[in-house]
Amino acid sequence: MTTTPTPSIFDGSQLAAIKRQSRSNDPAALKAAAQQFEALFLQMVLKSMREATPKDGLFDNDQTRLYESLLDQQMGQVLARRGGPDGKGGLGLAGLIESQLSRNAVDADLARFPEGLPLSAPASPRALDPVRSPVPLPTVTPPALPMSTAPAAPSGTEAAPGAAKPVTTSPVAAGFVDMIWADAVQASRTTGIPAQFIVAQAALETGWGRSEPRRADGRPSHNLFGIKAGRNWSGDVVEAVTTEYVDGVAQQKVERFRAYGSQAEAMRDYANLLISSPRYAGVLGVTDAAAFARGLQRAGYATDPAYADKLTRIIGGQTLASVVPT
Repeated sequence: MTTTPTPSIFDGSQLAAIKRQSRSNDPAALKAAAQQFEALFLQMVLKSMREATPKDGLFDNDQTRLYESLLDQQMGQVLARRGGPDGKGGLGLAGLIESQLSRNAVDADLARFPEGLPLSAPASPRALDPVRSPVPLPTVTPPALPMSTAPAAPSGTEAAPGAAKPVTTSPVAAGFVDMIWADAVQASRTTGIPAQFIVAQAALETGWGRSEPRRADGRPSHNLFGIKAGRNWSGDVVEAVTTEYVDGVAQQKVERFRAYGSQAEAMRDYANLLISSPRYAGVLGVTDAAAFARGLQRAGYATDPAYADKLTRIIGGQTLASVVPT
């Protein structure tokens, strides 16, 4: 078995490597930074344990304390990388930090997208706790999506007539769309919702696949839509840190989410949720981006008061347009 060597605490090149990766938007930079945070936490734990130990021994001197300090720092690095029984890390703190940093990166990406259509004030947000129903999935043929459904560019930012606006394709977004597009098309046939709307919502919920909830052993949960595991859910469950809004105030919470065996299964469950719950009846067959997003918001799909605005911007943004199959 091949293992990745644990870096030495005397190797200053590790920080430089993380800086280089972050400048190139390499996802590995998030993982490396998260591991360093976990290593630092473990070092503090070890230091506290040693401080609680009596210091009356024969070898209690400055030299021994220096050695123990260096040893604790190196042990923190080792435990953060290979301390778990499955070889995937010690406390799992790095994974939670990586997930949170990925979500923040997605919010930063959204800020660069053009503004969507004006949105009316959303209804009071509610946490998603859907009721699973064994209703058979009908087949609905989605109507053709007119070109005019995409949000217009804000005033003053339109390109001159005949001028081609350069579009940079994101490798992360392209890989994510390629991975789930076929399943999104199937969900579209069931719900009448355009496939690009479904992909956009999955991108918003998972940060283009970068912050999907993971199982305890590191395997993906394939939960593409942030669907929580309510009392009626009998399948697998994962726990993850998420941001919930209570009375408009963001709070970090650990919530239980549904886990699936594949992305196709997640798509089917998403489609079943929409067609079997009366509160989502208003979004079925909707082909207007803003109306679809507002419908989800009013139905209480998410607690984020800006959820509809974010989703509308992704649907009408250049990132999605550059990677969706034509």
